[in-house]
Amino acid sequence: MAILGMSVVTLAMFVGFGLLIGTLFGFFGMGGSFLVTPALLVMGYEPKVAVGSGLAFVFGTSVIGALRHRNHGQVDYKLALIMTIAMTLGIEGGKYVVLFLEEAGISGIVISVAYVGLLAAVGLLTLRDARSTDDGEVSFDLSETVQSIEIPPMVELTGGVRVSAVIIFAVGLAIGVLSGFLGVGGGFLLMPAMMYGLGVPAAVAVGTDILQITISGAFGAFTYARTGSIALPVVVSLLAGSALGARVGAGATKLVDEDDIKGYFAAMLLAGSVAVASKKLSTAYGIEVLQTVSIALIFGAAVLVSGAVVFSAVQELRDESSARTATAD
Repeated sequence: MAILGMSVVTLAMFVGFGLLIGTLFGFFGMGGSFLVTPALLVMGYEPKVAVGSGLAFVFGTSVIGALRHRNHGQVDYKLALIMTIAMTLGIEGGKYVVLFLEEAGISGIVISVAYVGLLAAVGLLTLRDARSTDDGEVSFDLSETVQSIEIPPMVELTGGVRVSAVIIFAVGLAIGVLSGFLGVGGGFLLMPAMMYGLGVPAAVAVGTDILQITISGAFGAFTYARTGSIALPVVVSLLAGSALGARVGAGATKLVDEDDIKGYFAAMLLAGSVAVASKKLSTAYGIEVLQTVSIALIFGAAVLVSGAVVFSAVQELRDESSARTATAD
């Protein structure tokens, strides 16, 4: 029996994957395309379809999470507005890069290599920061230098941060180009940029990221939809699962320690990097076991990290409940 043009097993797999990604999205502020796009590449979808479907999923799932984070007061609207305008312009440019590479017949290898490099670099940077904070060492942070650059107009952001609007726009434009090129909402780049580059608190970076992704993701999805590069049944089934997951993940950000957020974030990015690398090696050298490894990493990482997020949140709730009980006694 086929539903939405897919077998029941395939449909259930995408719904389950959407649930996991929704949890991760609500927790990290990323639309999930940083996992969806490489997953579709691993499963054999054309690069432009993987990219377009990833952006379409970004839009749908970000609407859910944005409303949830707004309720928690974790959104800076001025920052989101500037980033949205800049990234929207950048995404349009990134789309033409993908179409150009596709005509040249090298889009698959270029997009995959770019994924491996960016996911690994950002993942290692975030992991280093989380571990150095635990060890009492000075963590990587450019925010003081960036905030010291006085280029009018200056903008006051949540958390006592004061940054040049010109710098914010430049960062958003660069991330937008990469978003349109890689088929991601920009979360795995934008979140670190706001934390380490602008000095925005992690929880606010997550909420603001999601609000921005809602708008830029819609524009990116529309851009690819015009070229027929979206697998609608895949997107619909993913969104069905992510609706619940996004609410769970957003609630967890109020409970889990900031350094733990960074650690989980790094784990997801590094897993995605290794998965895409394994897929390309499998294709290049005919090593079938690496194909299995890549799929296991994509889905396994989503299961383990989303499970860890939920467990950490539940554990924190239990600790708070025990503390209140002890105080009452």
